[in-house]
Amino acid sequence: MTPEKLEQELERLHAESFAWALGCCSRDRAEAEDVLQEAYLKILEGRARFLGRSSLKTFFFSVIRRTASEHRRRALWRRFLPLGGESDRPLRQPLPDEPPAADAVERRIFVERALRALARRQREVLTLVFAHGLTVEESAAALGISVGSARVHYQRGKARMATLLRGER
Repeated sequence: MTPEKLEQELERLHAESFAWALGCCSRDRAEAEDVLQEAYLKILEGRARFLGRSSLKTFFFSVIRRTASEHRRRALWRRFLPLGGESDRPLRQPLPDEPPAADAVERRIFVERALRALARRQREVLTLVFAHGLTVEESAAALGISVGSARVHYQRGKARMATLLRGER
């Protein structure tokens, strides 16, 4: 893929990529922006190469996930170093100025609460499949796990979500 075509495709994926970065960064907007910027740089500078073994979207989502993981590790180390870290930063950003209708907000809160209750891997697979339109196989590639493992996390996550959402109502 030519560098120009790669840039065009990355631009096309930007909104979904930012949403995935937010999910990988515990909804911390500033961290998600940093992670996404670093992921773009990794690809455009050639530190992460798209070889065509999967879709560009799957590849880019895996770069974002790994970059977010690196950020978490660095933040953890900074917290324990004498110079301190970013522990004063809030985990969540406030809702936008224009909140959606009350019913939609309530449903969103129920779903977010249920997602937070899932195991991390289940949450990641379900988010990739339902929010980002990847297949279970593409999700496995993005997360760097086997397809069988992704299927198990997908099934268990769906079952757990159903139980949690029934209990919320």
